[in-house]
Amino acid sequence: MPSPLPEFAESFDVVVIGFGLAGGIAALNAAQAGAKTLLIEKSPVPGGLSICSYGAVRSAHDPDEAFNYLKATNDGRTPDDVVRVLAEGMCGLEAYVRELGKINGAVIANSIEENALREKSGDPYRRQIRANYPLPGTNTFYHTTVVDIPGYDAGEDYPWANGAPGGPKLFKIVHDHLLKHRIEIRLATPALQLIADPATREVRGVRVSVNGVERNIEARRGVVLACGGFEGNADMKAQFFENKPVLNAAARMNNGDGIRMAQQLGAELWHMWHIHGAYGFRHSDPNYPYGIRVKRMPDWFPGEPDKINVKMAWILVDQDGKRFMSEYQPYTQDTGVRQLGYFDAVTQRFPRNPSFLICDEVGRKMYPLGKATSNDEGIRYDWSDDNLKEVGLGIIKRADTLAELARELGLDAAAFEQSVARWNALCAQGKDTDYERPAGSMTPIKSPPYYGAQVWATLSNTQGGPVHDAQQRIIDVYGKPIPRLYSAGELGSSFGHLYLSGGNIAECIVTGRIAGRNAASQ
Repeated sequence: MPSPLPEFAESFDVVVIGFGLAGGIAALNAAQAGAKTLLIEKSPVPGGLSICSYGAVRSAHDPDEAFNYLKATNDGRTPDDVVRVLAEGMCGLEAYVRELGKINGAVIANSIEENALREKSGDPYRRQIRANYPLPGTNTFYHTTVVDIPGYDAGEDYPWANGAPGGPKLFKIVHDHLLKHRIEIRLATPALQLIADPATREVRGVRVSVNGVERNIEARRGVVLACGGFEGNADMKAQFFENKPVLNAAARMNNGDGIRMAQQLGAELWHMWHIHGAYGFRHSDPNYPYGIRVKRMPDWFPGEPDKINVKMAWILVDQDGKRFMSEYQPYTQDTGVRQLGYFDAVTQRFPRNPSFLICDEVGRKMYPLGKATSNDEGIRYDWSDDNLKEVGLGIIKRADTLAELARELGLDAAAFEQSVARWNALCAQGKDTDYERPAGSMTPIKSPPYYGAQVWATLSNTQGGPVHDAQQRIIDVYGKPIPRLYSAGELGSSFGHLYLSGGNIAECIVTGRIAGRNAASQ
């Protein structure tokens, strides 16, 4: 009787799909467990979304305290055993990253050491030592960071990566390990479909495209899906998010491929609504594929707003010209996006998406108002230090009076001028009694010319995807594992309600290790 499986062009023990941090760690651990491993990536360049990150690996001292915090932030949306594995894994991350860093002499620092280095260099931005919110276990957390790699220049190895400086350093030490273990890496090789035994549903391989030609690759032990979320899929975002549009800050090739491949075999989904993001600008060039997030401000701890002494140059007003939120959330780059999702049933519109970012000449000179991110060959935008390039491009509008700026932005001039006057009065009294923005961040808008720009809900990454268990096995709609199919990283993240800064990076490593080892053990 003929085999129900197609003919395979070649064979490996484990195939890992997606070469970001999670995929790299999964492939490394599979190979270290003795599996002949293939790592494939859809993009012609490696790194995924993780190479654009700050590279701060969220670490913890005590597993029980870490579990208590993560359980609280997930609000019952993630099973305890899955949360506990992540919590326990975070407690070993500093030692693991330090061990990985030995391959190229990387300088690794925890939060205390990194803050000492920042203070020595005169850098005013300190890494917060604890988690983001005052929940049980918050004080057990800190970050582990690759501070430096002697002789290493990210611009030479990863010239296409346009993000924070820490991401390429962390990615580099993982990449060097993959090269040392001679793991086969194939770029520009998108996975099209999983190949499974129709009788048992066992995953046996993957169909890929190579230069437009399809071929089947056998996975004798298992497949790890580490191909990220659906940031670049407009249709999926429109179906899973109430608010629209939600711009994508990076990773346009993250189209939900892994989600669809898992669904093909009956995978259950979770956390599809949950996104990590803020608000950002739209480039005036319609061919530029990304939203551009606003400047990353230091996070602050709820209950301690008085510790913020960094001026935020802007306020936001809605389409009616009215201020509607504290522009400076405790973790603006995570929850800021949620504030723009309000739907007004009376007017049948989303009056805050887009909103309008407003500042004056003093604010314009403070720092770059935006920070572009990308990991693509041939696509890069660098925001100007003084914001004048963006004025010239029309991303930011300029006017000599507030009334003129209102006309430029299409706002009611009277309501807009009243909102700015109210803000200036709050600045004069030194307290935002309307929305409780930290007083140390407040600065008036009174020095012409004035500047304004549309800002839209903008996501850094999605958290949703296929459900997985504590062993990283992908689970079907009946609660059963799909044989020999695993996930790692952002694809079906454990974070189901509130994010933890550096948490996805930690999750990439923790879940990548588990998925790689388990796939190799089949």
